[in-house]
Amino acid sequence: MKLSGAGELSLLEILRKRFAKRSHDVILGIGDDSAVIRPQNSPMLFTTDMMVEDVHFDLSWTTPFQLGFKLVSVNVSDIYAMGGKPKFLLLNFSASNDTSVDFFNHLFDGIETAMKKYGVSLLGGDISSSEKIVLSATVTGYAKKFIGRRGARPGDRIYVSGPIGDAACGLVLMKSVKKKIPIELGKKQKLPLSWDTAFPLIERHLMPLARDSQPLAKSATAMIDISDGLLIDLSRLCRESNVGALVYSDKIPLSKELRKASEYLGLSPLDLAFGGGEDYELLFTAPAGIKVKAFCIGEIVRDGIFLVDEKGNRKKASIKGYQHFKI
Repeated sequence: MKLSGAGELSLLEILRKRFAKRSHDVILGIGDDSAVIRPQNSPMLFTTDMMVEDVHFDLSWTTPFQLGFKLVSVNVSDIYAMGGKPKFLLLNFSASNDTSVDFFNHLFDGIETAMKKYGVSLLGGDISSSEKIVLSATVTGYAKKFIGRRGARPGDRIYVSGPIGDAACGLVLMKSVKKKIPIELGKKQKLPLSWDTAFPLIERHLMPLARDSQPLAKSATAMIDISDGLLIDLSRLCRESNVGALVYSDKIPLSKELRKASEYLGLSPLDLAFGGGEDYELLFTAPAGIKVKAFCIGEIVRDGIFLVDEKGNRKKASIKGYQHFKI
């Protein structure tokens, strides 16, 4: 059945039944003009992100489940990047009349799986028709002490929460494969690279996991998630903190899968790490001398952003990363 045959009211009823169970913090959820929640005695965080067909995703190699999961993850990542805990979710869905109800249901399978992973409750949203699929999510959360981008100081060390560049490499692989790989089903696929090498990279692109900042929040002075690329996101943090940075190229954590796949593809793993984006690892600063369970990749200085090689040679960084409307 197509969405045109189901109609908005029946689709909303599907969602209302699917997400009937709700957190005790929710007084009224799906079904009224507004949701009603019991606020906590902590600063409240809000974030929102859109995903537009042929801009943020390509349905020739993305399943609706993967799309739904990623939509939640990228928004939750913003809450984690502020030192918060995600709590509530609002969703907007827009698609053509010819979109199937199966697509709709599988999309919300992915959304629901991610919601359970992060402990988030769906409060409501909106459904509309459009020429292409457009998704928008708003996530709210709480933080006893939030972490912004403005707290970095000269002398602080720069950290990332995990290996970077995997998602960008996964995207290159998907563009070469040009078919859907339903990794959510747990079945191995035949690919040009071994499955053990390709799977972590493809998963990082199609179904990224947001990194919980709670173990890092006590040490961090400033934080941002890596959504558009290491260097461009570091430049944003530095701009807000009015500081500069030294980044040690040989300290960038690169997974063994990225190294193998990059060699096969004829790409530089460092280029993928510096400008690829969509890893949703956390990039943060912390005072020198504090033990932090993360990868130290550099230090904060007074101005300028520079790359330092293994011999200590310094050069001004070329800020690469994804920007909408940038030609």
